[in-house]
Amino acid sequence: MPKNQITIKEFIDKSIGEWKSLRSTHTIAFREFENTTSNIIISYLSLDSDDAKNLIEKFNFSLNPKFAIKIIWQATSDWEIEENSDSSETILIFSQKDINSGIILRNKGYAELIHTYSNYFIDKQDHLNIITKYNSTISEEKIWFISKNLRARYSLIKNKEFGSPIQTSHSSEIRQITN
Repeated sequence: MPKNQITIKEFIDKSIGEWKSLRSTHTIAFREFENTTSNIIISYLSLDSDDAKNLIEKFNFSLNPKFAIKIIWQATSDWEIEENSDSSETILIFSQKDINSGIILRNKGYAELIHTYSNYFIDKQDHLNIITKYNSTISEEKIWFISKNLRARYSLIKNKEFGSPIQTSHSSEIRQITN
């Protein structure tokens, strides 16, 4: 008997929490390699919050938002000369087209730091796929659970005009379990 695909809400429910991320990024054009460690906190955000309302107002199309999340991270890269870390946050608002796909409003993009929206779908392997078209690039992300406390993320950034790969990255995200 085939199993039912996970819904976006179930996928996000499994993602809520604190994670330690280990990411390797390859910038193909410059033949550069970067390792980054991050602490990530994923939490629900009320659609009634000012942040969520302001983000929804920035877009000129009608949608029926289902839920919002806030992602906060603090990252340290091996490119950095000093032991400085970078921290930031992003807000994602999910609107379903159907049970397996929809739109994500983003206050900050992954490849270009602009307000944007992404199309998402969950494939038959329960992988969350996110495609975002920016001004000059296209980002393709895939996130999946290896186990309850281990997620994997793969991303590809391509040149929008020619479709040529610019950057790839792979992350292992390990849930921080508190006693």
